[in-house]
Amino acid sequence: MGHIHEPEPVTPLLAAFSRYPAALAWARERAEAAWGATALVSEPFAFTDTDYYEPSMGPGLRKQFFAFAESVDPASLIEHKRATNAWEEEYARASQHDEARPLNLDPGYLMLGKLVLASTKDHLHRLYLGQGIYAEVTLHFKHGQWRHFEWTFPDYRRADYQAFFDECRQWHRQQRKERAR
Repeated sequence: MGHIHEPEPVTPLLAAFSRYPAALAWARERAEAAWGATALVSEPFAFTDTDYYEPSMGPGLRKQFFAFAESVDPASLIEHKRATNAWEEEYARASQHDEARPLNLDPGYLMLGKLVLASTKDHLHRLYLGQGIYAEVTLHFKHGQWRHFEWTFPDYRRADYQAFFDECRQWHRQQRKERAR
C-alpha cells in the first residue's frame, strides 16, 4: 500500500495570447496582482500554428508565457483556471476591441518532469479535477528534452516555446534545491 503525502510544489505558468500588446500587458498585471511576481517572462511569440482562433480573436495573434515566482500546490490549477476565465470576460467587457475574445488565457504549471495545462473541455486524455476544470499533461521531459504527445497542441511542440520551458525548468530546479536547504 502506498502512503499518502503532500505533492511537491509546482511553478505556475500562464499563457496569454492576443493581437493586442496592451492585452498581454493587462494579463500580466492582473495575474501578478493575484499570484505574485513573475520569475520569467517569454518574448511574445507569433502564434501561427493554427488559424482556429482567428474568427473570435482576429489575425496577427501573439502568445506570451509568464512563470510565477511563488510555488504552489498543483491543486491550485482549478482556482487558477476559474480566475483566468473570469479575467478574460472582464477584459472583453472593459476593452474597446471589436473581437468577441480579445484575450485568451491558459493557466498551467511546470515541474521537472512535465508541463500541465488546465481546460474547461473534457477529452479522452484529460482528467477531471473538479469545479468544471480538467487537466492534461501537455509535455513531458525525458532524456534531456521536452517531448510531446499526440494530443499536444502544435504550438507547444515548437522549439522556441520549449527553450523558454527549459529556462522555467532550470529555475524550478533551483527553487526546489533552495526549499530543500
